[in-house]
Amino acid sequence: MDIDSDPGGARKLFKSGFIAIVGAPNAGKSTLLNSILGEKVAITTPKPQTTRHQIKGILTGENFQAVFIDTPGIHASKGLLNRVIVRAATQALDGVDLVLFVVDVTRRNRAAEFRVLDLLDKVRKPVILVLNKIDLIARENLLPMMAEFKEHYPFDVIVPISAKYIDGIDLLLDEILTKLPEGPQYYDSTVITDQPEDMMISELIREKIFLLAEKEIPYSTTVKVDSIEEPEGRKPLTIHATIYVERPSQKRIIIGKNGKFIKKAGRMAREELENLWGQKVYLDLWVKVMKNWSRNERALQELGITGMEV
Repeated sequence: MDIDSDPGGARKLFKSGFIAIVGAPNAGKSTLLNSILGEKVAITTPKPQTTRHQIKGILTGENFQAVFIDTPGIHASKGLLNRVIVRAATQALDGVDLVLFVVDVTRRNRAAEFRVLDLLDKVRKPVILVLNKIDLIARENLLPMMAEFKEHYPFDVIVPISAKYIDGIDLLLDEILTKLPEGPQYYDSTVITDQPEDMMISELIREKIFLLAEKEIPYSTTVKVDSIEEPEGRKPLTIHATIYVERPSQKRIIIGKNGKFIKKAGRMAREELENLWGQKVYLDLWVKVMKNWSRNERALQELGITGMEV
């Protein structure tokens, strides 16, 4: 255990713990994680159900380490892919010390809220209710909303924030740190995520497809990194990745006329990777059809979408 002493000899405890971030789709969970860390570790788009995996973000201070687990949105899951995604979210509640329940105050979905509250009733963990996107509503609407939530669940505290504009994040962190138990440092202080490199790359590519594509295309698409070749001399880092879709018509859309769509998505992903790593990147993208991959358990396993902790 990491315990320091101040000049007066008082014992200074090291606090640590795991915090699950849960909520309905598009509540701003990934944006919140990125705002807390001050760096982007989770992809974000305006479309719901962007996140498909658990993603850990680690915030380390002088006498604490908070390990946040960003989760997919909890929703009514019909297809196999959606069931797997929701399983990833519910599994995040196992073994955590604290839960952040994030609600989009501009787009209330009572059915989704009660679905999350039912889960919280079962796990019985300390819960902070995070009312997000308060920059988009009149402040006088917050008090009635807070009172309504208090009627349904005994939250430890309710914190209004705007994750996008980092409003209220400091107050939220203060509340989190008061509730973390005494514990060890789980990760090196320089680590902000344990996300594997290939997963981070595939997620960034998928984010650009979500941002550029319409209708069902993003949800019928997944990305797998085939290889990463370290640079030799002045050559760029070379990444080979495959974009999988379910039908030939979707493949045509992802490629685009004269390759316009895939070139733009690839350029956006490459530029972000270069800014992130500070080195030149060559991104080689291919598009393949894997029929009905989102409804095939074996295909999901091959593509690394299992709903298990990553």
